[in-house]
Amino acid sequence: MAGQLQLSFVSFKKDSYIVVEGKPNADRFFIIHQGKVRISKEVEVVEEEGGNILGPGDFFGVVSSMSSHSHIETAQAATDVVLISVLKDQYGDLIQRNTPVAMKIILQFSKRLRYLDEALSRLTLKNTAEADPSHLFNVAEHYIRQSQYNQAYYSYTQYIKFCPGGMNVTSARERMSKIAIYVKGVKTDFGPDEFNRTYPKNSMVFAEGEPGNELFIIQKGSVTIAKIVDDKEVLLAVLKAGDIFGEMALLEAKPRVASAVAYEECQVLAVNRANFERMIQTQPQLIARLTSLLADRIWLMYKQLANTLISDILGRMYDSLLIQLEKNRIPLNSNAPYTFDLGPKELARMVGISPKDSNLLLGKMLESKKIIIDKEKIHTVSVLEIVKQTEFYRKMQKIESSRRESKTQGAR
Repeated sequence: MAGQLQLSFVSFKKDSYIVVEGKPNADRFFIIHQGKVRISKEVEVVEEEGGNILGPGDFFGVVSSMSSHSHIETAQAATDVVLISVLKDQYGDLIQRNTPVAMKIILQFSKRLRYLDEALSRLTLKNTAEADPSHLFNVAEHYIRQSQYNQAYYSYTQYIKFCPGGMNVTSARERMSKIAIYVKGVKTDFGPDEFNRTYPKNSMVFAEGEPGNELFIIQKGSVTIAKIVDDKEVLLAVLKAGDIFGEMALLEAKPRVASAVAYEECQVLAVNRANFERMIQTQPQLIARLTSLLADRIWLMYKQLANTLISDILGRMYDSLLIQLEKNRIPLNSNAPYTFDLGPKELARMVGISPKDSNLLLGKMLESKKIIIDKEKIHTVSVLEIVKQTEFYRKMQKIESSRRESKTQGAR
């Protein structure tokens, strides 16, 4: 493989630093050929599955390299090591010549992302329930209370489909009959050959807890990804044309961990398991794109987990805006203005607060005159203002954490 792709072997002595968290320009990743590597993070939000010692055949640095973001972890040689260095630009060739390696990366990424998502729900969103088809009824109940009848009708329909003997089937049918007159353009099933699909605004592509065997590529429009936690809808992402979603259910054959709703009318290409296997062989660019997507999602998930450590909600709101800037690769040292692709409601959903609390905190944001609401979108007159505010709240959080730790140690 190394000869064919002209990959290079690099060696590091024990205790040498290979990559450092926070460093930009991650243009390559590494596959361990010999020895062991220790992975660590400045803030260990959750203990990851599999531990922090990697061995031959394992890889690291892929998240930062394939997402084109800064490193999210530090890698240090636990022994003398020999690594295979893979430049990001070589990944396409790697897929064509060694598809199993690429699929190993994708499958591990998918498992890692699901684990992080479950950790986010369990540790920070205070939700210990694992998604399963019976949860569809709870999803529907939430949406009907919010008068979001399209989403409620779809979720009830899927609950009845996948839990025909469920204890709430009668209730689901009764509710569906009552809201049917308010439902517009809800399609709950597609034929096996309907790969090109159009979803009207506010219609559901799939619901949290629903079994799935397809991933989707957005051709036109946008889609929101959200999940219900403690009867609140937490917004996870707003996806646009070119983005892929729903891949975890396809790769792991497990229920959906979140819901996907058309933010505006959208057109998508649906890819099922059979088509995906063929595409691996014939369209390596799809695998490269999927790897980059998963890498970007993992990077974002780490940022979201770190965000939850900020106890001041206003600080979390600023940090969420900064995450959006980083996600969209906006230069952070600029005084240039910027309009976010989200409004106050979406920001409130990101940090999991009520509209009432959101209005109060947003009012404090607007007092600076450097953040305004323009056409229902959040706008800042200076990117640097978001950076400075976030750094302030992160600094305050570190001070608070240090004080708590000192008190804990003093009490022992």
